[in-house]
Amino acid sequence: NLAEMEGLIRTRVVDILDNLPVGETFDWVEQVSINLTTQMLATLFDFPFEDRHKLTYWSDIAAGSPEIAGGDVDPEERMAGLKECLETFTGIWHERKGRENSFDLISLLQRDPNTADMVDRPLEFLGNLALLIVGGNDTTRNSATGGVLALNQNPAEYDKLRADPGLIPGMVSEIIRWQTPLANMRRTATRDLEFKGKQIKKGDKVVMWYISGNRDESAIDKADEFIIDRANPRHHISFGFGIHRCMGNRLAEMQLRILWEEITQRFSFVEVMEEPERIQSNFVRGYKTLPVRLHPL
Repeated sequence: NLAEMEGLIRTRVVDILDNLPVGETFDWVEQVSINLTTQMLATLFDFPFEDRHKLTYWSDIAAGSPEIAGGDVDPEERMAGLKECLETFTGIWHERKGRENSFDLISLLQRDPNTADMVDRPLEFLGNLALLIVGGNDTTRNSATGGVLALNQNPAEYDKLRADPGLIPGMVSEIIRWQTPLANMRRTATRDLEFKGKQIKKGDKVVMWYISGNRDESAIDKADEFIIDRANPRHHISFGFGIHRCMGNRLAEMQLRILWEEITQRFSFVEVMEEPERIQSNFVRGYKTLPVRLHPL
């Protein structure tokens, strides 16, 4: 139920924002972006709320493999963490078996004939868990941070937002385009083909750079600029396209919209105090820290 989900998100956003230290410098990533997305992820999985920090950790190590993050995560720690993730969710799966009226992601997988036995295929189960955890966490988390940074780097756009909070829905799409939280996705060609003069052979690994597509001047006017009142703001490829389009795109947009609706009702300025510390990754375009200070209305 979208109305219930919107109400739940708003309650959590309000609680987070009302407990922030106004007038002091703090880390936006830790206290807002991670806090909000981890709470929502715990809700989607009906995961024990007091253990929700594990979801953030598993997300970070799943997207932090050495080949992606340049050796940022110790391989043995990563394997141990992913094993714990699989064991935890395997236990949850068996506990939930037969529950009829649950709409968490595990119960939905159990009720779908195509995925009802997924728990018996551990690698596939872990792969899907990682997909849902990273997809439901890293992306919205880094857009929630990237939006604050973009508005600080483009003060005229922040002025537009202050003057007209009605621009928020379009601004959310522009933040997601500008941030492009996942820079690329890899696919394997299923047949030989020629694409724009290039030969691609069956079995070739093909990398689609979403970040490049979102800066394509032939498709997007002033593609390198952050403009919160674009005429067609959802014309971007941060969510992918076609059958692989992100299934959580509307939830991500809703979380970011509500976050900015509540920010603009409390604060005239979320001021960035220092340059962000970025995540070392060729996959996740993210932030470790973003020191900010809040200015009340």
